[in-house]
Amino acid sequence: MSASLLDHFASLEDPRIDRNKRHALVDILVLVISAVCSNAKGWEAIEDFGHAKLSWLRQFVPLANGVPSHDCIEYVMTRLSPVKFRDCFMSWTRAIKEEANELIAVDGKTARGSRDRANGGKPLHMVTAWACENRLVLAQEATDDKSNEITAVPKLLELLELRGCIVTLDAMGCQRDIAKQIKQQEGDYVMGLKGNQSSLHEAVDDYFTTAKAHQFQSVPHAYTEEIDKDHGRLDIRRYWITEDLSTLPKPERWAGLRSMGMVERECIQGDNITVEHRFFIASIAADAKRFAKAVRGHWGIENTLHWRLDVTLSEDVSRIRKGNGPAMMTCIRHLCINLFEREGSKLSLPKKQNKAAWQDDYRAKVLFA
Repeated sequence: MSASLLDHFASLEDPRIDRNKRHALVDILVLVISAVCSNAKGWEAIEDFGHAKLSWLRQFVPLANGVPSHDCIEYVMTRLSPVKFRDCFMSWTRAIKEEANELIAVDGKTARGSRDRANGGKPLHMVTAWACENRLVLAQEATDDKSNEITAVPKLLELLELRGCIVTLDAMGCQRDIAKQIKQQEGDYVMGLKGNQSSLHEAVDDYFTTAKAHQFQSVPHAYTEEIDKDHGRLDIRRYWITEDLSTLPKPERWAGLRSMGMVERECIQGDNITVEHRFFIASIAADAKRFAKAVRGHWGIENTLHWRLDVTLSEDVSRIRKGNGPAMMTCIRHLCINLFEREGSKLSLPKKQNKAAWQDDYRAKVLFA
């Protein structure tokens, strides 16, 4: 957490009244972020980290009244505004992000452990924008229900600079209003298709199934393929994209619609062979390599972000449930991932977390360099 990061979070509003501010908000934030980067999973673990690393922490923040109790940490973090924290988060991310006309993957994830069953609460569902090339979380928008993802995506897109970028979305985000918004913000889109756009999905499926059966003879298209072999499994991914939209029902209803594509994934493992197909609509030209890059980029939010949130940062097993706690801790985990990505070494995220937990110098480099 460099001085610039502290500057970007200086405007965050403290939810406490003055007489309850025994510990400064910046002290609590530095403690929480440092502890989560060092593998602390809950409020008590964060307090324990503070006691173990008090002299180290005081190199960066006063902690004049010592380490706050876990109750104090919980009180503050569950009452902070996730929206205002997100604004500070975005301000810092924009400052560190390398400029690029890049892929932005937008997808939602439910933190299953955040459901407050005792009070009838729903689990937190967070829609996130992921910069595929910079490998950074750009912004997030929280909902309390996966079905609200359709309303959360437009709010999230409003926060982003989309000019020159390709936005990728899965079938949940494949909506005409979202396509229109992306084009109005001067971006392009690649959207997955499933049953929620049944007639469109069926038309694209029929087109490519028929074309493939005839080896794409007389069908204008671009094609590329990729082969990956790992741990005894062979994956062959084939990409077709065309600007022939003549068979689609009312394509003019989709702002900027220019192409449609199919991805075939053939997986060979021993004697087992599986083949699956996925279909897309897009506002980009029929460039197969660009199409493949966009599709791979969207898979990256699952493999690079969501998987690490669950497996390394234990988001799904977290039992933080009160108030704004689940949303705030997801934002903190996103911030930690960005900090580790910015650090730049080739270590895996688990190794970086362990190193941050064990080595004061490395933790200082990650947070304050």
